[in-house]
Amino acid sequence: MTAVRIDAKNLHYTPLNQQIRAAVADGAKEIILDNVLGQRFIGDGLRGEDVTITVNGVPGGDLGMFMSGPTIIVNGNADHAPGNTMDNGRLVIKGSAGDAVAHSMRGGRVYVRDSIGYRGGIHMKQYKEKRPILVVGGAARAFLGEYMAGGLLIVLGLQGVSPISERGVGSGIHGGEIFVRGKVDELYLGVGAKQTPANEEQKASIRPVVEDFAKMFGMDPTPILDAEYTRIAPASARPFASKYTWE
Repeated sequence: MTAVRIDAKNLHYTPLNQQIRAAVADGAKEIILDNVLGQRFIGDGLRGEDVTITVNGVPGGDLGMFMSGPTIIVNGNADHAPGNTMDNGRLVIKGSAGDAVAHSMRGGRVYVRDSIGYRGGIHMKQYKEKRPILVVGGAARAFLGEYMAGGLLIVLGLQGVSPISERGVGSGIHGGEIFVRGKVDELYLGVGAKQTPANEEQKASIRPVVEDFAKMFGMDPTPILDAEYTRIAPASARPFASKYTWE
């Protein structure tokens, strides 16, 4: 079956998503969306590991929410919360993304070539083999990895930007791990987070992910991987235990 092409110009998000779902139900494996401008919920709840959706434009909020399987490639920026509670699949964003990227994500991968807004990776979680991954090529703003319960989050600080320069990183983190290319000022760590220089074994564990990220955007992974990394992890499984009254 040839690729299905949908013109989203002046199209409300509801009929747009209805057309996408109908195409997938009819067996389409490749869907191209042109002239996307702020339409929300693209790819939400879709299934099918062999389905690829290419978005030409800027999708609205909750891109790929609850999605389980497909790949979505965005040729531009994305709005807030791409990958929200995503179960499986891949989002490849060839630009920047807004706040709450990968919110409550529970599986799959989200790759953002450039930078993200506030609260990236908030409440990411994992269960057994389900381990969500968020990789940010540029910088992340405040409260990165807040309340993180599992998964892997990597911030690379490419394009000459500082990967972390705002507070609250890992605030309330009680699972998972955050890797930052370079050093992180202790001032920026949130409550319940601790940092250590990543050792060789830890760096080796993220190598396949960084290589895959670089491949998606036509980058050379060697200089990215040759750098020093900081690993941020939970200081405790119950970071706010002292904030409650127990009887």
